[in-house]
Amino acid sequence: MTTEKHSLQSRTQLVTHFDDYRSRDKQGAGWSSLWDSDKSDLWDRGRPSPALVGFLCTQPLGVELGMSTRQLKALVPGCGRGHDVAMLALNGIEVWGLEVSQKAVDTANANIKSQLANPSDNNFGEGQRSSKPAAAAKVILGDFFQRDWESEIGNEFEGFDLIYDYTASRAVSYHSDNINKTSSSAHCYRQCDTTGHSGSPGPPWGLNGVHWNILAEGGTGNIDSAGTLRKPDGEVGAFERVVYWKPPVSFEQSRGEDMISVWKLRKGP
Repeated sequence: MTTEKHSLQSRTQLVTHFDDYRSRDKQGAGWSSLWDSDKSDLWDRGRPSPALVGFLCTQPLGVELGMSTRQLKALVPGCGRGHDVAMLALNGIEVWGLEVSQKAVDTANANIKSQLANPSDNNFGEGQRSSKPAAAAKVILGDFFQRDWESEIGNEFEGFDLIYDYTASRAVSYHSDNINKTSSSAHCYRQCDTTGHSGSPGPPWGLNGVHWNILAEGGTGNIDSAGTLRKPDGEVGAFERVVYWKPPVSFEQSRGEDMISVWKLRKGP
């Protein structure tokens, strides 16, 4: 049974496991091995992000998404059991989830099917239910960085209106290619713990300052020997931050340090 009360032991097990999968090209195999050994309970919280649910229900940009008359399309890389995928679909957004393990894909799609048929209250704001019918939702197998999975989205795929990135930290540097550049609703949503130092081990990896460095400054998210994030001279990132919001409710183990940031592509000259 999944629970929010993840112990220090679970966190330690995750960090220790990834000692053998530190490089980006090995991390997919690291997650797959955890799925194959039935250890997804180490990180699964058993419900969609309450911070994201709260944002969609209470913040102007989130409410605007729910009122869109156009069918919006979202991507959730590293979606785990698909809780956030199901929640977004129940709020009328077509969603594609992405996972590196076939077992994760199968588990997520079964969970999504169950939630769409019988939604739990965790998918909506308090006392609220979306007036829209549920949209389509599917999790597919693929490594976000390999890009071959895009062919499964369809021949007329023009990019996503919304990308929600919670645990797939290095995906942020690739989001500009996946955003629908013709959509006024196109944004990248990030949820992260603001306290973890960028050099600290994970998962969850320390990301303090990393998103700003990559998205706003055009950096790589790498740190130098002094522990400082490298900023390229004269460079500007592909995104600008339009929202930085502290959710009043988040996962218990986040210790009140989660933030939601919303980024949109910079307009060309």
